[in-house]
Amino acid sequence: MIQLCASLLLFAMTLVTSIAGSCEPKAAKQSAHEGMFFIPGGTFTMGSDDDSSRRNEGPPHQVTVDGFWIDKHPVTNAQFQAFIQATGYTTTAERAPTWEELQKQLPPGSQKPDESLLVAGSMVFTPSDGPVDRGDMRNFWRWVPGANWKHPEGPHSDIKTRMNHPVVQVSWDDAATYARWSGKRLPTEAEWEFAARGGREKQKFPWGNEFQPGGKFMANTWQGDFPYRNTGEDGFIGTAPVKSFPPNGYGLYDMAGNVWQWCSDWYRPDTYTKRTETSLKDEHSCHNPSGPDQSFNPVNPTSPERVTKGGSFLCHASYCESYRPAARRGTPADTGMSHIGFRCASSR
Repeated sequence: MIQLCASLLLFAMTLVTSIAGSCEPKAAKQSAHEGMFFIPGGTFTMGSDDDSSRRNEGPPHQVTVDGFWIDKHPVTNAQFQAFIQATGYTTTAERAPTWEELQKQLPPGSQKPDESLLVAGSMVFTPSDGPVDRGDMRNFWRWVPGANWKHPEGPHSDIKTRMNHPVVQVSWDDAATYARWSGKRLPTEAEWEFAARGGREKQKFPWGNEFQPGGKFMANTWQGDFPYRNTGEDGFIGTAPVKSFPPNGYGLYDMAGNVWQWCSDWYRPDTYTKRTETSLKDEHSCHNPSGPDQSFNPVNPTSPERVTKGGSFLCHASYCESYRPAARRGTPADTGMSHIGFRCASSR
């Protein structure tokens, strides 16, 4: 029991945003829509009820979005580094958590950890030695002191040869701050899914219904046996440089696999159910939906979550198969992990 509580405590520590953050960075001066594509508005079927879908992806329902701009690919380490150099911003993972904030996300009565544990760090995927219970994330995720966007796997790692890879170990707060600095915003979940589908209606993947058309890999995902053996048949073990795989029908890269991507919406597993119920009373509820007013996930009720979309290099058909436009999950907003990044959008 002691070991279990310690593991939960370490996992929770990375979900905490230090209250001693940086001041809001000033906006960058750059060309409007540089590195973005314009996505024409339209109506599409959001969500899925096919054999690969999860309960939080349904029911499928009609949604309309107005035209918007979105980044061609996820924000890279080089782009994020430029932001850090221009602003001096300190990311969530680089700030030591405080006990006052940490205990908000722990069960009542949890004991305060030793001060030596309250250090900056983040969650790092760590392959297991063999088959394990995949329902227990502690079997392949660990909290690593010193892990952050500059050191994705911990102090021993760096991004010197990964400047064109998606930035990871960024919380929703970090992503939203970058977006504001760049004169953009994070996409809504509806915008993200509409863009990911690339003009294809009710298709399983951004490129169609077949995972490997003609035997060709279309996204950076896990091959082999998760979580202990990745054969790297698609050419990559971890993150891949952006644009390593073909774009979708809108010319967008990495809308499946590589890294999960933050959206602006709060997360609820029953969002689509409530939306379809509301649409019976309000025909405008499915026009540019921005998600629920607040987060609630019954399996993680103490930590507010935001929507992440797209899956990552860790996704495998036997585990999550979330490299599909309809796939969605909730992630604590102050969490950084080694497979979560983001891209920006704009309405202007």
